[in-house]
Amino acid sequence: MSRSSIAVSVDAGVATLTLDRPEARNALDLELVQALHRALEELAARGDVRALVLQGAGGKAFAAGADIADLQRRGSREALLSINARLFQAVEEFPVPTVAALRGWALGGGLELALACDIRIAADDAKLGLPEVTLGIFPAAGGTRRLPRLVGDGWARELVFTGRHLGALEAERIGLVNRVVPAERLEEEALALARQIAQNDDLALRMAKLALLATAHGRDSDAFEKAGQALLFDSPGKRERMQAFLDRKRSAAAARGEPVSGKERGS
Repeated sequence: MSRSSIAVSVDAGVATLTLDRPEARNALDLELVQALHRALEELAARGDVRALVLQGAGGKAFAAGADIADLQRRGSREALLSINARLFQAVEEFPVPTVAALRGWALGGGLELALACDIRIAADDAKLGLPEVTLGIFPAAGGTRRLPRLVGDGWARELVFTGRHLGALEAERIGLVNRVVPAERLEEEALALARQIAQNDDLALRMAKLALLATAHGRDSDAFEKAGQALLFDSPGKRERMQAFLDRKRSAAAARGEPVSGKERGS
């Protein structure tokens, strides 16, 4: 399916959501924000999505930030509505793992969108930064909360206070992105990672993400871990996957001529 400013596809458990305003370097205007909200709601309701890739169209930008002309028209009322922040919260709370594929510019709101994803892969031509203070505002759509969790307080303060841009390798070095790949392989690498994730049990992925979110937000996840694991221990997915593991192990042992014990368990 497609909309005016985004494109969405689903294949083999992986949803790909593309910001499609290449003429504006995929800047986040109100129309794009609203379209992303709708797409996320629809994808979250589907039962066949186990991973999500976010990327930008055009090859020049993931998202060059919020649309400045759009921001200039907004006043305190719009700021209190948290238009962009609510979108980024929806991305952070999307029920399955998310991967941001960053090529070209990922600035301001564009980087805040990437920070809301679980994993970030950057092309070697990526440029990242939070330049809001140079425009008389600050990264208040989650940037000052999520950035320190990734890179530590010192780096977060430097990047927010200076507004400077980082190259992909420096971003990798400080932990802002998980890894850097050649630009021409970015989509392939992001999809490969998402497919690897999507091969795993859907319920296990969702429970693991909820536990990680609890920890990220400073909540004690011990009780959730216990309850979540108890739920999974009685799930059909756990029984089927563990049985398949044991069957493969026994088949391999038999092929090697080794005795097979009915009590053999996986490690």
